[in-house]
Amino acid sequence: MLHDATPAIIEQPYFLVKKLGLVDYCTTWQAMKDFTSTRTEQTCDEIWLLQHMPVFTQGIAGKPEHILNTHNISVIKTDRGGQFTYHGPGQIIAYLLLDIRRLKMGVRELVRSMENAVIGLLAEYDVNATGRIEAPGVYIGEAKIASVGLKIKKNFCYHGVALNVDMDLEPFTYINPCGYPGLRVTQTRDLGVTDNLDIIALKLAQQIQKKLLHRNIKSL
Repeated sequence: MLHDATPAIIEQPYFLVKKLGLVDYCTTWQAMKDFTSTRTEQTCDEIWLLQHMPVFTQGIAGKPEHILNTHNISVIKTDRGGQFTYHGPGQIIAYLLLDIRRLKMGVRELVRSMENAVIGLLAEYDVNATGRIEAPGVYIGEAKIASVGLKIKKNFCYHGVALNVDMDLEPFTYINPCGYPGLRVTQTRDLGVTDNLDIIALKLAQQIQKKLLHRNIKSL
């Protein structure tokens, strides 16, 4: 698993990739807001790899009726786009703290790049995944395996993508995931992927950088 310890910084050619381990949602959310509010045009973009303790998060479009039964799991109203989702141990989250103007990307293109990073990662394991224009995220057939959500503030973004790897999926049945009643979810373990969380997290970070930088290079 991703170890809960002093943040590890991984040197990359363009982004700083930090492994934060198993962390509290609200503390991390505040850290993202603080980073974004104090960064400048010279600040390096960062990718934070982590897991959260069990928590439901409600996006700005979230409707209370999509929470069916919390089962004593906390519900946090956030500033990201989208509806309700669940985070818990065994789910890899990549938070993207980016200067989207420097990357020359619009929001929709950034969302597609995040989805394509997950699709590219799963392709390494011969798993065929797709995105949906009408319902952001990544799907294996009719089952969702990754959710995306962002907050844009003054050309900077935070929040990111959550990939189900090796977790308890039952809490997803306590909500209408992403506002869709009965939406099935899946995870890499159930698809025969045996690599551990650390390996998959680093591969996800590599795919994210590849998609963002490849697009940026093509635009020059």
